[in-house]
Amino acid sequence: MTDESLKLDNQLCFALYACSREITKLYKPELDKLGITYTQYIALLVLWEKDNITVKEIGIKLHLDSGTLTPLFKKLECMNLVKRTRDTVDERNVYITLTPVGDELKKMALGIPKEIFCSTGLSLEGAITLKENVNSLLSNLTSNNK
Repeated sequence: MTDESLKLDNQLCFALYACSREITKLYKPELDKLGITYTQYIALLVLWEKDNITVKEIGIKLHLDSGTLTPLFKKLECMNLVKRTRDTVDERNVYITLTPVGDELKKMALGIPKEIFCSTGLSLEGAITLKENVNSLLSNLTSNNK
């Protein structure tokens, strides 16, 4: 006898995982044109919204730890998209600032959200509702894990 709760098709975690992978695949051709990865893109999104913030602040926003972000920002710095500056008062804090090249990349990325949205097959209302539901789930999960 099989247990329905252990069927892959009944797993919320797998549905979210598979969907996330498929959406990330949609981004790949667009991001390849910019020469960046998806993780680099979302880090740049944070900086395009608010520049000159700490790695810690970016990590909180992206739900990523400094062990993931440090090599990412080193790579972006080598690509001349960001500059890393250690705080002179508290050397544990590293500030990330966009370079002019990183700022210019924002203009090249402006069409990506619309391109991806059109590829989802969702209506605007459906996309808004889905995003609200996923954000609510994320909020529940992060508040339960504190």
